[in-house]
Amino acid sequence: MGFDKQRLERLDATLTAHADDGSVGGLAWLAACDDDVQVGYAGVLTRGEPAPIARDSIFRISSMTKPIVAAAALMLVDESRLRLGDPVDDLLPELADRPVLVDGAGRVDGDTVAAQRAVTVRDLFTFELGIGMDLTQPWPQPMLEAMDALELGGGPPQPQECPPPDEWMRRFGSLPLMYQPGERWLYNTGADVLGVLVARAADRPLESFLRERLFDPLGMRDTGFWVRDTTRLGTCYASDPDGGKTVFDPPDGQWATAPAFPSGAGGLVSTVDDIYAFAHMLLTGGRAADGSKLLSRAAVTAMTTNQIEVARGLSGPSPDAAAGWGFGVGVLLRQAAIGPTAGSYGWEGGMGSSWTNDPARNVIGTVVTTDMFAGPFPPPAVVQDFWTGTYTALD
Repeated sequence: MGFDKQRLERLDATLTAHADDGSVGGLAWLAACDDDVQVGYAGVLTRGEPAPIARDSIFRISSMTKPIVAAAALMLVDESRLRLGDPVDDLLPELADRPVLVDGAGRVDGDTVAAQRAVTVRDLFTFELGIGMDLTQPWPQPMLEAMDALELGGGPPQPQECPPPDEWMRRFGSLPLMYQPGERWLYNTGADVLGVLVARAADRPLESFLRERLFDPLGMRDTGFWVRDTTRLGTCYASDPDGGKTVFDPPDGQWATAPAFPSGAGGLVSTVDDIYAFAHMLLTGGRAADGSKLLSRAAVTAMTTNQIEVARGLSGPSPDAAAGWGFGVGVLLRQAAIGPTAGSYGWEGGMGSSWTNDPARNVIGTVVTTDMFAGPFPPPAVVQDFWTGTYTALD
């Protein structure tokens, strides 16, 4: 299989139009099927300035950090340095003997009961540790406000606002759980805790472990928790209530210096080629391009298999129950549009990025932009158009 040339041109023109009309400042995309790898880009790094997006432009991938950190943690599971069923108490004593709110959606200082069991390593992977964002509830949420007050990152990533990992865990341990461990899927926070667990289990900083075990073997030279060459980093924009765009983070902002807390939930920056290298490793069962084995096929299978109960009305990755959650990735349970088929896996970043692997079609796709999503559902038009265009171009 591969791509039809004329339909690829239509895909490129459609995405370029989003940059031309200002709905996004700039974007880059990559679509691959078997050995046919196609790349495009459009727009500028910063609105009002001439520097164009290029193939090696760097983007804040926010929540697409989660699958990368999950894959790194699974390397430690492969080596029996972590065990999925084990309590995290030894490495994360801050989470031992946690009180649990009677009303998980209520006040943080409300009535509590004792936890019925310990938080396990598996709970961190599956986001069932009992604390995080409830995507079924309105905003603001009391727990997220409490986390934000403690500088724990209750909203969009802001790398320079969080304390170092040990202090982050100390403050985090002062909060009750919202629900019993294993009771409910709650977004985001589990990935930050998993990042701390990886660093403690590996006895080295998270970025050092990622660099040694993933980034260097895969040639992901431009992926990290901060940007050394900010001339290749665009401005990140948010939408204001009037429909305009405001600067959320400039090139010399939050990602221009190394953070004290490397966020496993949303701290990384990357490029389309680096994302492809990581995605290709998973699609080939854990192997790097040179054939070396980074992750076992068993770990990849567990990572990309739905691990949670999914139904309408439950907190989960999608309100229509079309997607479940594996270990750090969303897993598509049924095809809901022209795009990835059931069994596909990947995730999106709220700062403007999307990635999916489709094993049935042997397709890898990613699109990264300079503009934040307006909310968790649905993805913006540029992302929807990328997936429609990619799949209609398949030949």
